[in-house]
Amino acid sequence: MTNDYKLEICANSVVSCLEAQKGGAWRVELCAAIPEGGTTPSYGDITLARELLQIKLHVIIRPRGGDFLYSALEQRIMLKDIENARRLGVDGVVIGCLTPEGEVDMTRNRELLEAAEGMSVTFHRAFDMCRDPFESLERIIELGCERILTSGQQPRAEQGINLLNKLVEKAGDRIIIMPGSGVNAGNIAKLARETNAREFHLSARESVGSGMTYRNPNLKMGGEAILIDEYKREITSSNKVAETLIAWKNNTE
Repeated sequence: MTNDYKLEICANSVVSCLEAQKGGAWRVELCAAIPEGGTTPSYGDITLARELLQIKLHVIIRPRGGDFLYSALEQRIMLKDIENARRLGVDGVVIGCLTPEGEVDMTRNRELLEAAEGMSVTFHRAFDMCRDPFESLERIIELGCERILTSGQQPRAEQGINLLNKLVEKAGDRIIIMPGSGVNAGNIAKLARETNAREFHLSARESVGSGMTYRNPNLKMGGEAILIDEYKREITSSNKVAETLIAWKNNTE
């Protein structure tokens, strides 16, 4: 893979990190709690991922699911998580704090960026919850983030192509716009052509069945309201990563 084709894989485990690397990914974003949009992974996950990966490793700094309006206590947690990430040799962190009005929280984000000095910083899909994407773009550039992960404020990047194209144009060389959500081998070439983006974010996961032969049918550890199959795991597939890279290259060169 050349530097012209930068795939970031949203990895939910060290196993997924290794599959991403095997498939040719440029970088991984390591997250826990993917069904909640991603939260900060464990110390053990970060440590082992850094030991085993030769590619770039970013980690999400997000103390919980839900909205992106954080308390002073949650801010302290995020600062500690950035401190740990730095100590463990992580290449970058992924952040995003908003105000109650749906604007970029300059104070909280600036404090996180100062803690992450020297590391690459991505502003995550909190951007997609912002009231005004173009005003928010300028604020994030002012903060000094390296890239924005966004679906174009739509459920899937393919639905957000129009806004993504405008964001890439307005961003110019000031910041990287990285489309994510629903990116796959079947649509990445279209996304690349129609948005002019040069980095993409995807999970490339597949379901892997549990090895458990005994299964208690009477309860779920996550509760009845949570629609998760507890006897399947979603793991990044190196084949899907490689297929996506091939589709991107073959249809844009």
